[in-house]
Amino acid sequence: MDRAEFESRLREQGYQEIAHREMPAHQINDAHAHDFDAQLLILHGEMTIVRDGLAHSYRSGDTFDMPSGTRHEERAGPEGVRYIAGRRRHAAAAG
Repeated sequence: MDRAEFESRLREQGYQEIAHREMPAHQINDAHAHDFDAQLLILHGEMTIVRDGLAHSYRSGDTFDMPSGTRHEERAGPEGVRYIAGRRRHAAAAG
């Protein structure tokens, strides 16, 4: 999937925030969770995601999603990683 297709799909699925991001080689973002759904397209390099005790590596052209509230760790590969990230925030419940 190319960048334009991915960004179009994000918009169709209600992802309001789309950003190009990167992490330097071997950077580790310790276990955390986001308050938004995320979808990523890897443009260059490699990112390993650890969730539920399982590690999965994503490379150029791969996509993956991370539902809001999912604890995970992010690890950049030896060349770092460049990616497109979409964020979809959920409306707060009225109360």
